[in-house]
Amino acid sequence: MNRLNAIRRIREQLRSGGHSIGSWMQIPHPSIAEILGQAGYDWVAFDLEHGAIAVSQLPDLCRALELGDTLPMVRLAQGHPKDCKQALDAGAGGVIVPMVETAKQLELIRDACRWPPAGRRGVGFSRANLFGKHFEAYREEAQAPLLIAMIEHHRAIDDLESILQVEGLDAILVGPYDLSASMNLTAQFTHPDFVAALARINSLARQYKVACGIHVVAASPEQLRERLQEGYRFIAYSIDAVFLQSVVTRPTVPGA
Repeated sequence: MNRLNAIRRIREQLRSGGHSIGSWMQIPHPSIAEILGQAGYDWVAFDLEHGAIAVSQLPDLCRALELGDTLPMVRLAQGHPKDCKQALDAGAGGVIVPMVETAKQLELIRDACRWPPAGRRGVGFSRANLFGKHFEAYREEAQAPLLIAMIEHHRAIDDLESILQVEGLDAILVGPYDLSASMNLTAQFTHPDFVAALARINSLARQYKVACGIHVVAASPEQLRERLQEGYRFIAYSIDAVFLQSVVTRPTVPGA
């Protein structure tokens, strides 16, 4: 696939007020990535925070997604420069950064994702530039990979206006479980305080013209439609394991 064109396409969709729908992967197997890559999503994120995926597995997982012209993304374990470099060098087109709480934190992560002169990421041959064969062509992509900040703590809401003004931010993504946990409301998604927090995040994102996203964990088209109607524009739809669990239960067969 042409990774740079995919990045540009998603970025333009978001900047023009459109939406981008991707999915989520925690099971480290290229066959799952190949299946998801052929499922019509704009992107699929490999979960290095809660999944069992190792950095050494990323190149093969990226290749499998790219067969279906689906952009590989990585949800980092942390926003450490080493994590950023390894994910992008493996062929990810962007990063989803967990637990962003301040604009300064996000700026440091942004710079760790970008080659100079735009940032401070180390320059070298890697799978992302086919180990030097496409080094020159990769220069542009390495100046601005996709950057998604996860809003997962009530402290992030306090600094959200500054976060939304960070240059290079493509979207924010609400992590509903961690955000609710930070409010001592773990998974209480209908609690008025949690609903109010979501409304404030969404409102500020619209004010600053940054796409606001959320993870629709259930494999529910109805929930996806509801979130789109609520104004969410960068949506992670379900998880590989959740897709499997939604159909794996042994059916009841009369007489069996």
